[in-house]
Amino acid sequence: MSAPSLLAAAHAMARRDLRLVWRRRSDAAQPLLFALMVVVLFPMALGADPTRLATIAPGVLWVAVLLAGLLTLDAFYRGDADDGSLEQMLLAPVPLAWLLAVRVLVHWTTTALPLVLLTPVLAQLLYLPADLLPILMASLILGTPLLSLIGAVVAALTVGIRRSGMLLALLALPLFLPVLVFGAGSVMAAAQGLPWLGALLLMGAGLAFALILAPLAAAAAIRIALT
Repeated sequence: MSAPSLLAAAHAMARRDLRLVWRRRSDAAQPLLFALMVVVLFPMALGADPTRLATIAPGVLWVAVLLAGLLTLDAFYRGDADDGSLEQMLLAPVPLAWLLAVRVLVHWTTTALPLVLLTPVLAQLLYLPADLLPILMASLILGTPLLSLIGAVVAALTVGIRRSGMLLALLALPLFLPVLVFGAGSVMAAAQGLPWLGALLLMGAGLAFALILAPLAAAAAIRIALT
């Protein structure tokens, strides 16, 4: 019997993960609801002054996305570690890094992409100027996959530790902060009439490196944790 191709393995992995997400759709909706709650609370706390809210809108939206991403890290491999699926992935005839890359893609599609699609509505709640919305969307499209890739590596480092939620947050937050700074900073720089393209280019370069290195690093960390 011939070994499955990379595309066939990716299709099977994605179909399995999407099925699991659908079965736990209430858990999958938590990041979206959390981000919505964060954004709604800011106008209630600071008042409905459009000028003030427009000034802080990029930072608020990016913080909401970052914190919502932290909520999902503990479940990145937890179910697979509990039911033995990680060991089966190690024994699969395709590279573990390839399977983890598919896992990251599914994670981003089911957690971060809905937030990105909801961003225009959330931006309206915070009175973000319309001319800044494309820059904000571009920063989120570049930054949210980078957060998922970094989160995959951090979650892999703690896969063998029980109740690692707080440790995950402590490890991930310093690595997430540069993405937050460049993502929100590009929009705020554009609002002030300053150059903003460089921040997006740096995020794009970081995403390109992470696409190659993060699955390899996560696979190495899982092998160490399970052997």
